[in-house]
Amino acid sequence: MGEKSRCGWAKSEIMRLYHDTEWGVPVHDDRLQFEFLVLEGAQAGLSWETVLKKREAYRAAFDQFDPEKVARYTARRVEKLLGNAGIIRNRLKVESAIKNARAFLAVREAFESFDRYIWRFVGGRPIVNRRGSMADIPPRSAESDALSKDLKARGFSFVGSTIVYAHMQAAGLVNDHLVTCFRHRQLAKRR
Repeated sequence: MGEKSRCGWAKSEIMRLYHDTEWGVPVHDDRLQFEFLVLEGAQAGLSWETVLKKREAYRAAFDQFDPEKVARYTARRVEKLLGNAGIIRNRLKVESAIKNARAFLAVREAFESFDRYIWRFVGGRPIVNRRGSMADIPPRSAESDALSKDLKARGFSFVGSTIVYAHMQAAGLVNDHLVTCFRHRQLAKRR
């Protein structure tokens, strides 16, 4: 039995597991949406593999990504986080996670859930692309531009269009698995 055909970036064991089980799966859970927002922001300028290797440490450090708890973090907690070798110790990224938790809660209050808010940007259903190669995958889209602009207007940071597009891919708002990848068809059926 041959190896499954996957997207070219899923090379290591941790990346294959993430690719095969999470990437592109539609997320309708506010806590997981918040987790992906924090992790995508932390990833800026780094590899996603680096972030995945630190994911469990992030979960422990950020109270399992409970936005209510993260929104209450103080300057003292920021200093404690900056001393945690298990996470990416960048002050701007750590402070952004807290700022984004507060903005996340405001969005949730305004729209009943973050899920309801974010899925509006793709008409409530995943955009299923038909990419033939990794070179065909853009770093951003009209939808990520619009979402990024709206998130910034609502007080979020580390949400440029490229980061937001990566979030949309991760959270299944966009299916960018290559058409040759076994996950493309599986996820396209879930629309």
